[in-house]
Amino acid sequence: MNRRTVLGSIGLLGSLAAGGGASARSPLQPVDGGGRTGPRNLITDVPGLRVGQAQSPTVRTGVTVILADTPATAAVDVRGGGPASRETDALKPENLVQQLDAVVLSGGSVYGLAAADGVTAWLGAQGRGFGMGAAPGVPLSPIVPSACLYDLANGGDKAWGTEPPYRALAVAAAEAAGSEFALGTTGAGYGATAGALKGGTGSASTLMTGGATVGAIVAVNSVGSVVAPGGKTFWAAPYEIGDEFGGLGASGLAAAAEDWGLAKVAARPRENTTIACVATDVTLTRVECQRIAIMAQDGMGRAIRPSHSPFDGDIVFVLSTGQRGLPEGTMRQLEVARIGAVAADTLARAIARGVYHATAWSGQAGGAWRDL
Repeated sequence: MNRRTVLGSIGLLGSLAAGGGASARSPLQPVDGGGRTGPRNLITDVPGLRVGQAQSPTVRTGVTVILADTPATAAVDVRGGGPASRETDALKPENLVQQLDAVVLSGGSVYGLAAADGVTAWLGAQGRGFGMGAAPGVPLSPIVPSACLYDLANGGDKAWGTEPPYRALAVAAAEAAGSEFALGTTGAGYGATAGALKGGTGSASTLMTGGATVGAIVAVNSVGSVVAPGGKTFWAAPYEIGDEFGGLGASGLAAAAEDWGLAKVAARPRENTTIACVATDVTLTRVECQRIAIMAQDGMGRAIRPSHSPFDGDIVFVLSTGQRGLPEGTMRQLEVARIGAVAADTLARAIARGVYHATAWSGQAGGAWRDL
């Protein structure tokens, strides 16, 4: 279907809705404004996902593992200028494998890429992975894309020699995976800083009209600030549901064009990054997941100022667990747009929640959001 046909269909459906009685509506008109979280307000509200985390207070780093109960259709969008990632090319729509088994978010910069080794081995030992046909003695190949943030200069003990802790942390995180997990100074966000404040791991979920669920999880280690200058109001405040990150409202949101507030004023390359995973239970194609990944990146722009800088390695993965089909007669392109818009808002909320729940280490410069 080409663009002209799609636009014509939207116009026709809108005309039918206008003359169809009180219950009819244009498909471009919001139903009720949303405003409902899932029961946990975590990415694990999306059926078919579990999350595990592990961290080392001594090293000041950690790992977050998102496990799919069955292979999930996936895509990725990379916007930052300094990414550290693994297997992102495998998620391109034109390539062979269309689904993944897990996503790993980690501290440790390039050392943290070893976290995916641990999860890959752990899944392979359970018989999970992609194969071109069963053959005795030939192991399957788990598909485990990953992204890492820089936390090497946060004061932790990084004298690990030839044994960085990330593989072991990742296995511990995978073994601990479940539906509940902590936010703030935990997992991949344990060693993170968000602008001048303590960063952390955040998550949120949204129940869409019609029953679909969208969730997000993020490790916030940005150059940019998550709060407006002169106060503690989160940039994500317009998207807050209830008082999930303080309930301060949006009245304090204002900044001059070049006023970055509590950003890292001496930002250096490779020392930052916000890495995230967004998921939905709606059955989507790889190409549809790609469009949602692109749209979900707007959540970083809504919650962090500035975002996607040359110093960041911002990455968003998107997963479809495929447990909910679209209603009969649904215009798929419109549903993708709706999910993408909700995904961006949900990611913005997750970013704020990660910093809201974070606690600072003793003597940390800048402190945590709660110290403002």
